[in-house]
Amino acid sequence: MNAKELKEVLQYDPCTGIFTRLKSAGGEAAGSVAGSHHCEGYISIGVCSERHLAHRLAWLYMTGAWPVGDIDHKDGIKTNNKFSNLREATRSQNMQNRTKAGSRSKSGLLGVSSFRDGKRWVAHIRANGRNRYLGIFATAQEAHTAYFLAKSQLHTFAPEVCK
Repeated sequence: MNAKELKEVLQYDPCTGIFTRLKSAGGEAAGSVAGSHHCEGYISIGVCSERHLAHRLAWLYMTGAWPVGDIDHKDGIKTNNKFSNLREATRSQNMQNRTKAGSRSKSGLLGVSSFRDGKRWVAHIRANGRNRYLGIFATAQEAHTAYFLAKSQLHTFAPEVCK
């Protein structure tokens, strides 16, 4: 699908980030808001018998070309598809938006793990392709605070809520 084909079936408002259908499709009426929530928190839209993430469609709609890499939400809000909130990013840059630990994290805090003695906590961050040790702390919260301080300095692509 190219931008011309997209514009034949959907209208995009760059100020609101909302797509509306120009033609009925898949049980959706013309004029209705297109899209539904994707399992990862984004908006997903069915177009031309395929599902696409709305932020990637917005990029195609506005620039005429599919994004080469990732599309980053500047404010970190996955459903805010206003064009002013979107920017092309590398995967490394886009990962700087993470504010929550992964599901396998034992501490439940981003950048924090338990020290081998099981009583203290270690903070670490990845920046510019390398892991950086931030120190050992008495509490997980102290380690987490150290992580976010480092994040504000090292992750220049992170949303303002992280700085």
